[in-house]
Amino acid sequence: MGLSTEMQLPPLSVPDSDVHITFDDQQKINKFARYNARFEDLKEQLKSKKNDLQNLDDAAEELLLSDDSDMIPYAMGEVFVYRSVPNIQVMIEQAKEKVHTEIASLEAQAAELESIMSDMKTLLYAKFGNHINLEADDD
Repeated sequence: MGLSTEMQLPPLSVPDSDVHITFDDQQKINKFARYNARFEDLKEQLKSKKNDLQNLDDAAEELLLSDDSDMIPYAMGEVFVYRSVPNIQVMIEQAKEKVHTEIASLEAQAAELESIMSDMKTLLYAKFGNHINLEADDD
């Protein structure tokens, strides 16, 4: 008995490149894509609202440096109105509360979509394996 220096490799397995996609499967994929697009929109809205909140916080800090007798311009729509510092502080606090509420609502919607998409990913990956990519591209 001689020892052979040749290794025997297992036969190459070529994955089936023709994956059968039913109409129902395509509908599920399309639905996932719509949810994903909505999720990305919600993430952008959240980013914008958090930026708005930061701007309001910055404005509130700037007001602390102002004299209470100063009249400060406050943007309302497309015009500026002059108000006293205490009035502006109240208006900023109300605006912050509104933005906090909007952020909470957007986060709840995003969490719900994320849960739905997670369930859909599980089903789609179970059926298509590595023939489908449902992960977001991080640029």
